[in-house]
Amino acid sequence: SPQVQPFLPQWLAQPKRVKKLIKDNLCPIRDVPGIHPWLLKKLQMNGIHSFFPVQAEVIPAILQSAANGYLMGRAGYRPKDICVSAPTGSGKTLAFVIPIVQVLLDRVVCHVRALVVLPTKELALQVSKVFNVYTDGTGLKVVLITGQKSFAKEQEMLVQKRVTGYCSLADIVVATPGRLTDHINQTPGFSLAQLRFLIVDEADRMIDDMHQNCLNQIVKAAFQGENDSGSNKLFQRTKPGPLTAASSCSPQIPLQKLLFSATLTQDPEKLQQLDLFQPRLFTSVYSEKNGETEQDTNNKYTLPEGLSQCYVPCDLNSKPLLLLYFMLTMKFTRVLCFTNSREASHRLFLLVQAFGGVTVAEFSSRLPPTERKRTMKEFEQGKIQLLISTDATARGIDVKGVNYVINYDAPQFIRTYIHRVGRTARAGEAGVAFSLVLRIQERPFLRMLRDAGIRDIKKHAVKGNSLKPLVQQYEGALCKLEKTIK
Repeated sequence: SPQVQPFLPQWLAQPKRVKKLIKDNLCPIRDVPGIHPWLLKKLQMNGIHSFFPVQAEVIPAILQSAANGYLMGRAGYRPKDICVSAPTGSGKTLAFVIPIVQVLLDRVVCHVRALVVLPTKELALQVSKVFNVYTDGTGLKVVLITGQKSFAKEQEMLVQKRVTGYCSLADIVVATPGRLTDHINQTPGFSLAQLRFLIVDEADRMIDDMHQNCLNQIVKAAFQGENDSGSNKLFQRTKPGPLTAASSCSPQIPLQKLLFSATLTQDPEKLQQLDLFQPRLFTSVYSEKNGETEQDTNNKYTLPEGLSQCYVPCDLNSKPLLLLYFMLTMKFTRVLCFTNSREASHRLFLLVQAFGGVTVAEFSSRLPPTERKRTMKEFEQGKIQLLISTDATARGIDVKGVNYVINYDAPQFIRTYIHRVGRTARAGEAGVAFSLVLRIQERPFLRMLRDAGIRDIKKHAVKGNSLKPLVQQYEGALCKLEKTIK
């Protein structure tokens, strides 16, 4: 039977298309209209001379929506919300950092005006670092709240109590959902009444998980106004309703939502929950063959252009041997290897360690953040050749120089696959993804990829006798491991 096409609202059905091929479509930073000369200088100092296609489209759109300062949208109208769907490694972070810093450059009083919410501590840290680079020397304050510091310490970073009442110490807050919700509910003086930008990164995960509640709380806090402290009623926001003469005479700070993701949901009902205002969608997720622009429903996802994909049919017992074969016989370097659980990660790590000959580390939520940070650094420096990780920890993380991604456990969902293999071949570089697929999983795995429009995956069979030389040492390692676990 023909598939029922969901009815897509206009903005989803006819998005603004962003060119997919990064390297062929770089845009010199001076050609993007409206960027402050000071920021252009800052970009060059950081070695950025051209923008990726996503950045070249989205930066002017955000700047335009705040052309009249942050009190109003264009012509006094409320600015449209913006959704960006673009593959991993296509430069989404800079696409919101630059315009937000620019819009806030001439602020006089410190208030939380931009709030970025991210699903993991690592991602939040990564984004706050980028903000710090571009706010350096501006007087704008960026505060990171992820629970790395004690709650009281974070409170001290956010607000200060003065004789006249509380004042904000942050212009831009970068946060994870749990900790942010705690501050909204428990930190006196922490106010989102002046919030102008709400950025939700990895948006699909933020809608999927239990984070919807967090988003609702942010919006509620943004529209609460500071009526309890009897402050200026003039600037207090009303929930956006129809534009009337009365509502347009008092200037209001509009709250604009900016959503970013590699796999932005196409499900209108889910997006409905976000209560978006006349949204504009920028996407590079479409088919580019023969220049057709209508959305190819099979190509829901785009993968980085420099990525080659292979799968290796195997049985359960040969999986660890295959990994060792890739590392020791084929001499793979800088390999990021994914398992489906913390336990599997840990066990595989111990096994490779017991076998010897490979510098290996694990990267999972079992480990404290400081250790994860150190591991990541050593991996980027090439001191660790194999990093074994779970999905939770890896999502959205920008690891420099991953040559290979190995799916030790085949992912169950297409999204997981996209995010894993997107850790390599970033920013237009080349990379290879290998998936170890049990014979029983082979057909469903290939069907899952085919349904997502991914057809260029090659079968890569490894002959049993290539693994033979490793067997004896491997059995020794297994015995060693059983003893350790006992």
